[in-house]
Amino acid sequence: MTFSGHVPGTREYRRLIIGLFFAGIATFAQLYSAQAVLPLISVDLEVSPATAAITVSAATLGLAVAVIPWSSVADRIGRVPAMAIGVLTATALGLLAPLSDGIVLLLTLRFAEGLALGAVPAVALAYLSEEVEPRHAAAAAGSYIAGTTVGGLLGRIVSGTVGEVAGWRAGVWAVAAVCAGAAVLFLWLTPRARGFVRGRLRSERGPGILERLRSPLRSSRQWALYAQGFLLMGAFVAVYNYLGFHLSAAPFSLPAWLVTLLFLAYLAGTVSSPWAGSWAARIGRFPVLVLSIAVMAVGALLMLAPSAAIVLAGLLLFTAGFFGAHAIASGWTPVAAGAESRAQASSLYYFAYYAGSSLFGWALGLVFGAVAWGWFIVAVVSMCALAASAAVAALRATPTGRP
Repeated sequence: MTFSGHVPGTREYRRLIIGLFFAGIATFAQLYSAQAVLPLISVDLEVSPATAAITVSAATLGLAVAVIPWSSVADRIGRVPAMAIGVLTATALGLLAPLSDGIVLLLTLRFAEGLALGAVPAVALAYLSEEVEPRHAAAAAGSYIAGTTVGGLLGRIVSGTVGEVAGWRAGVWAVAAVCAGAAVLFLWLTPRARGFVRGRLRSERGPGILERLRSPLRSSRQWALYAQGFLLMGAFVAVYNYLGFHLSAAPFSLPAWLVTLLFLAYLAGTVSSPWAGSWAARIGRFPVLVLSIAVMAVGALLMLAPSAAIVLAGLLLFTAGFFGAHAIASGWTPVAAGAESRAQASSLYYFAYYAGSSLFGWALGLVFGAVAWGWFIVAVVSMCALAASAAVAALRATPTGRP
């Protein structure tokens, strides 16, 4: 019997969703563990805020470089084995990174960690699109993205909380220990792939890797989806990189422990990701994408207020809007691609996503350091507007996202 995909309510579907949930935790907790302790790294290693932020950008740059090669590896050895190798290697590197005695070695290890972490985002959504019945793919992608938000939150909260007491090195080590446990749960729970046949994409009549990359690059829809990742992720990481510095200064002067707790705003993304996927299945991906970007922009504008409470409300909206948009765009990418290039299309999305994170996570720090916070927010809102314009131009014609 032809395998048509797992459906909600089955044991395999639950194991798949929960397994990828833990893969998201193992990946994104490590990726952003340094973000909550950037002020501590800046002081300890005697570097500027923008230079300290490169510890985040180095990991995301490594991930951006690695996602396309990892998609090729996954086509050869299988989706789950590729993700397993990446997560376990990254966890080992995460334990080594805090031993760095200077910024150069720290950045080198963080870059290598990002190279290994690229396996999960490169493969996870392609794996979902092959293993889940197509009608439920958007909702399943939303559940996976929810796991990435929990991972990002755990990485920041654990490292920030432990780091304030015992230093940034202990904070990053604590996150690596959490990720090791999540990696074990991922390996135990995730069912074997049934929708992917190893070696199928390497058959003599099948397209080669370059053709599988060219196919999505010839699509205006794919380019519009990549623009969402590039611009929205760049804006998102920049806000989380520098909001702590902003709130630690006058007129807020918030203590470090309270600034760390602001990362709990990530829970808004945990809620909005599956919500966006569910609504996309009902009314189409395009309207949910545009609405999510609008919510993100409104949240950014609220962060102009001189009130910490209003800034927090803005951060919640900003985070919810971002993860809603990301859940739609990332889940749409492999669905809109041909069956032979799903992994490559998803990898190109994540290349743009983390390239935006690396570039704007650093570049908007220069804006933050040179001009007022208000101009920083203007840059963030402008990036949201550009992403929405790209969506309207190329994605409006296929609002459901189905080929």
